[in-house]
Amino acid sequence: MASISSLKVHNSYTRQKETFTPMTPGHVGLYVCGPTVSGESHLGHARGFITFDFIYRYLLHLGYEVRYVRNITDAGHFEEEGREAEDKITRKAILERLEPMELVQKYTNLFHWAMRQLNNLDPSIEPTATGHIVEQITMIEEIIREGYGYVVNGSVYFDVKKYAAKYPYGKLSGRILDDLLETTRDLENQGEKRNRQDFALWKSAPPEHIMRWISPWGEGFPGWHIECSAMSTKYLGRQFDIHGGGMDLQFPHHESEIAQSTICNHEMPARYWLHNNMITLNGKKMGKSYGNQIRLTEMFSGKNPLLKQAYSPMTIRFFILQTHYRSTLDFSNEALQAAEKGLKRLWEAYQELEKLNFDPAKERNEELENQFFKYCKEFDEFMNDDFNTAKVLANMFSLVNHINSLKMGVLSKFTLSADCFAYVKQQFRDYLENILGLKGESMADDSKLNGVLELLIEIRKDAKTKKDYSTSDKIRNQLLQLGILLKDDKDGGVSYSFE
Repeated sequence: MASISSLKVHNSYTRQKETFTPMTPGHVGLYVCGPTVSGESHLGHARGFITFDFIYRYLLHLGYEVRYVRNITDAGHFEEEGREAEDKITRKAILERLEPMELVQKYTNLFHWAMRQLNNLDPSIEPTATGHIVEQITMIEEIIREGYGYVVNGSVYFDVKKYAAKYPYGKLSGRILDDLLETTRDLENQGEKRNRQDFALWKSAPPEHIMRWISPWGEGFPGWHIECSAMSTKYLGRQFDIHGGGMDLQFPHHESEIAQSTICNHEMPARYWLHNNMITLNGKKMGKSYGNQIRLTEMFSGKNPLLKQAYSPMTIRFFILQTHYRSTLDFSNEALQAAEKGLKRLWEAYQELEKLNFDPAKERNEELENQFFKYCKEFDEFMNDDFNTAKVLANMFSLVNHINSLKMGVLSKFTLSADCFAYVKQQFRDYLENILGLKGESMADDSKLNGVLELLIEIRKDAKTKKDYSTSDKIRNQLLQLGILLKDDKDGGVSYSFE
């Protein structure tokens, strides 16, 4: 097992690589911003969740007890810099003719299903924004008492200018206060704010707003940023070890979280801030707002114009693991096809390694043995150097060449010691399966199976036409229990993907 004291992480807040020292020896508090469940997760989202999954796995491997908190944003009030604010969940619920919380449940279930396909471990706690309205109101009241929150027409805003006079607002994202864009989610009410940079802690709900709660300031809904501050404080305390998320969340979300929590709790919320970089398409960030996202069900089924074929969940995971989490990763079919072949080669070598054992009838090759020890020992060194999965995989492929050579070819007459075989097998198994989270796949692409599925889809389509929703739902639900997800497209078509 790697040494706990050797782990170094890149802290986005200090922009330095630092030795990781948890607040409580042997324990780690980890908070990661989860999905906004107004729609389906796409490939860009997958990178962040896979990144913090292998970080979580590695911390467990080091022997830490980890409380991993990943929230669900189900209040619908989400904004992105430079875009008009909107209530995504209400808008989508109207489009899909669903109650807002019915829509939330639908996409939460789909998110959980996708995470299982990608072999991500469940978090320790998965709180929802709507389940913590009381905690958010309490936190806002404290911020007002401290003099950094003010009420206007039933809305509450955070006074960024006052905060920045005492604290380093903008340090995480590298922003200068005078250059900051508006971060409030309601651009048409800019006149309510003292300063253009102030952001909403609570918004008064207009009559047409569906999701609303009673507060000391009238009926309304919480700001996006206060949701995470309240949930991280409740489950990890006033200060905790690691806060994670995508680089696109540094501003305004994480910058605002730091400000709120610092005022309310009188402490910086997290000691280490870790951020994964983006997946890009032709050099542009992949995201819903850019119209270039590929949903995960589309990745699994291949039904997207940008895709040349379907890609299995483990191919996608392997594709993401091949690049350091803080580096940009550009999508292409060629890169994914290469990942598919690389994963197959790696897994086949792993299976061969499991079969190999010390053979006293063969000559020991000490030079080769030393190489095996070196490559496997470096797994720990690379992961302790800011979770460098790319270098771990590079060493694994060096071992693949030697494994294949031991099986056949020029090295077939040589063997390794029993101790070496045991160590290499253990390291390979620990890293490939337990830390990198990869697993073997049986490709569910048999033409007969696909034919049966197409027939069931036609039967379900006929049932829906006849308004026989009982039969339609029964087909969909029983297929889901078997690990096959049916997804109705806007144009009336149906796609499916395998668990």
